[in-house]
Amino acid sequence: MQLSETDIILGCIHGDRKCQKLIYDRFSGKMLAVCMRYAKDRAEAEDMLQEGFIKVFLNIERFKNEGSFEGWVRRIMIFTAINLYKYRMRKFQEDLDHEHVDAPYQDDLIEKISVKELLALIQQMPEGYRMVFNLYAIEGYTHNEISQMMGIAEGTSKSQYARARVYMQHVIAKHYQILNEPFREPK
Repeated sequence: MQLSETDIILGCIHGDRKCQKLIYDRFSGKMLAVCMRYAKDRAEAEDMLQEGFIKVFLNIERFKNEGSFEGWVRRIMIFTAINLYKYRMRKFQEDLDHEHVDAPYQDDLIEKISVKELLALIQQMPEGYRMVFNLYAIEGYTHNEISQMMGIAEGTSKSQYARARVYMQHVIAKHYQILNEPFREPK
């Protein structure tokens, strides 16, 4: 007998380990992909994934069947990544509003890059850039929403996104040997 998603969720609410495994098996691959975009490497992404699933199982009774369960799980993974970022930011305070760095940009370069290469480039971004870039460009949040989620000013979100774009343009140009100079972090 195959259990419905609702039955599996109810099983998880009642602490059924088999139901928890079914949820994990069903969503861990997709959620690892989400975590990989926010993490600096696979090990960190796997840690995020595990922490995120702990939160899913501890809070599963809060799922109200409004929207998809997968979307609810994805949101938890994203907030797990944001919380890790906030934790690091408390330790390493940055001044985010400095001079702009110019880099050449060619629209056709992005078409040459595989998804795997793009993910690797995103993972190399400085953490603040990576967080805002993922939330804005990939997840579709507004700068206002990002500022509220991350506890930063809306202008900081916009600035980080602009810098992330410049960073990506520079790294892509360097990767395709259009530019030979290293990326310089704005001071």
